[in-house]
Amino acid sequence: MSNRLTTDRPDFAAIAAWIPPGASVLDLGCGDGSLLRFLQETRQIRGYGVEIRDLDIVACIANGVNVIQNDLDAGLSDFEDNSFDFVIVSQTLQATRHTEALIQEILRVGRQGIVSFPNFAYWKNRLNVLFGNMPVSSELPYQWFDTPNVHLCTLNDFESFCQDHHIAVLERHVMTGTKRVTVLPNLLGSTAVYRFQRAV
Repeated sequence: MSNRLTTDRPDFAAIAAWIPPGASVLDLGCGDGSLLRFLQETRQIRGYGVEIRDLDIVACIANGVNVIQNDLDAGLSDFEDNSFDFVIVSQTLQATRHTEALIQEILRVGRQGIVSFPNFAYWKNRLNVLFGNMPVSSELPYQWFDTPNVHLCTLNDFESFCQDHHIAVLERHVMTGTKRVTVLPNLLGSTAVYRFQRAV
């Protein structure tokens, strides 16, 4: 399973590289629990997922993942301060309505946060918009009329947000497919992964 997942979701490997063995992890919008299962197999983490969709809850249970059914936009009031070493939002941030509040909650509940999201400034996305169409790709697979994405952003947008909200970016991993991008990442990277914490 691990090899297939790192090919299908290369952000999983980037996330796992930042998590020490045995860490406690909360995965928000965990889907079918694939990331938590991957982290259990590769990093022996202690983890919980939060998901709203009934079918994904069933899939989490089948994957052997502890899951709580909840709407992320309703907040994380069920969790105490600093309950987890890491709180992860993987490819879900752009689908949340109250993104600013959610990131603040991530840093209340977790000592560090990790997010991954599609980079809307990727050159292929820019080209689509230049020619008058909303982008559709493996990172943004939905048509404009059925997309769950409500807050698409770029690397520059996210980093400006962190600066304005006194959030320290600890590490950034930008990729296109499985290849890491270090030159002109806001133009050439299709997916971004960030690790962050409250600025001291």
